[in-house]
Amino acid sequence: MTHNLVIQSLAPLSDAHHTPLLALSRGTRIVQTDDHALRIDNAKPAQRLDIDAYCGTHALDFAFVEAGLSLGNFGLAVMDMDSTLITIECIDEIADFCGLKTQVAEITEASMRGEIRDFNESLTRRVALLAGLDAHALERVYEERLQLSPGAEKMLAGVKAAGMKTLLVSGGFTFFTERLKARLGLDYAHANTLEIVDGKLTGKVLGEIVNADVKARLLRETCASLGLEPSRAIAMGDGSNDLKMMAEAGLSVAYHAKPVVRDAATVAFDHVGLDGLLRLF
Repeated sequence: MTHNLVIQSLAPLSDAHHTPLLALSRGTRIVQTDDHALRIDNAKPAQRLDIDAYCGTHALDFAFVEAGLSLGNFGLAVMDMDSTLITIECIDEIADFCGLKTQVAEITEASMRGEIRDFNESLTRRVALLAGLDAHALERVYEERLQLSPGAEKMLAGVKAAGMKTLLVSGGFTFFTERLKARLGLDYAHANTLEIVDGKLTGKVLGEIVNADVKARLLRETCASLGLEPSRAIAMGDGSNDLKMMAEAGLSVAYHAKPVVRDAATVAFDHVGLDGLLRLF
């Protein structure tokens, strides 16, 4: 199988990288595809460690991509929400309204790194700390703090133009996923439902918790409903809760991710935005 090496940079990509990258990758030719990306044809994936070291030193992202592959080979784009499609962890920002952001964020970080193995336990512990909070805090987080990750809208426009369906699947909350689904024209969205009684959070989640197994199952089920094999899905995420769905997909993207996720993914974006997906093909 022949591979091309795609190099991307947040800043304009200097020509000075051409010669060393061509030599390190043992490719046959180099093509500057735009100001922020280049492609090296017939690169050798066995050179990954050398390329990783070079790119790490120069703040570049790289990906070995099967030659001839295009977005048209895929039919479904699956995205995590918190710290992937959007820049924040919603539960941490909600907790800020009751003075518990630091405490909740510590649990969030440990869970994303994979240090807390049971996501259900992690989420249950964090949500319990929100008991009694006015539900209006959710609206404030959405309006005042939630921002799309760089390149998100461009990425979505690109995958839709390629005829792909979009699935937002989150261990976060439906309050946010449903608003983003409507705002961005996403096809499907799944997340956890916070229980609200008399305008207050009860500290409980209703129904099935969207953990790693559920995310993977939703990817498979959505693919099946579309008549697709999971190998025709692209999955994007940043935390350990995304690993199982990423393993199901034909292409997985670790977006500004924890090391355990970066190491497991097909592609890692440490510097560029989500629209880096479009430059892979």
